[in-house]
Amino acid sequence: MAEIRVMLSAAFKEAYLVLVPQFEQATGHKVESLWVSTANMRSRLEGGEAVDLVIGPTVRLDEMIKAGLVSDRTDLASSGVGVAVKAGAPRPDLSSGAALKRAVLAAKSIVYSTGPSGIYLAALFERMGISDEIRSKVRQIQGEPTGAVVARGEAEIGFQQMSELLPVPGIDLVGPLPPDVQEITTFSAGVPVGARQSQAAKALVAHFKAPAAMAVIRKWGMEPA
Repeated sequence: MAEIRVMLSAAFKEAYLVLVPQFEQATGHKVESLWVSTANMRSRLEGGEAVDLVIGPTVRLDEMIKAGLVSDRTDLASSGVGVAVKAGAPRPDLSSGAALKRAVLAAKSIVYSTGPSGIYLAALFERMGISDEIRSKVRQIQGEPTGAVVARGEAEIGFQQMSELLPVPGIDLVGPLPPDVQEITTFSAGVPVGARQSQAAKALVAHFKAPAAMAVIRKWGMEPA
């Protein structure tokens, strides 16, 4: 039986935590999970960290493949960006991009992540022409869900992948971004070059792609790829 080391970001976490124990029970393999921010994955691989599978945004997997760090890529699921407020707080209007812009300008404090959703939002606010106006009230969060910051009352509005906001207690998930400004991110799995347990890692990926996994992935705010 193999011991598989998996490096992954939080976006796929909730579905992963359901599916991995099923895989371990069915195969006898053991899975060690390394929770790493998207921004740090490549540097850790370049630093020689030994892992058997990487799960993160497709665009980052493609960069790792191009750099010769990862040998392949399998798309797992996609997720849009969501908006959250503290439980019971007034809900911003998300009916359109223009309504979102008004809500962001009116908010006293805003948080988004250092991951793909945060990168997208920074560019979106730039396109809306409000980056300078809101700069003093925006914080990027790393190391915990933005929803946790909102739940503590430290920010009025939080943005992150829907799949990362859904499990956070103490918040109301207002909904996804309006369709005219939504950004869908696909998350993929890849086996690093030189992985010690590449076959077992590929079996784990197949488990994530199996028909039985689809309902679990959807339950946690993602759409199977």
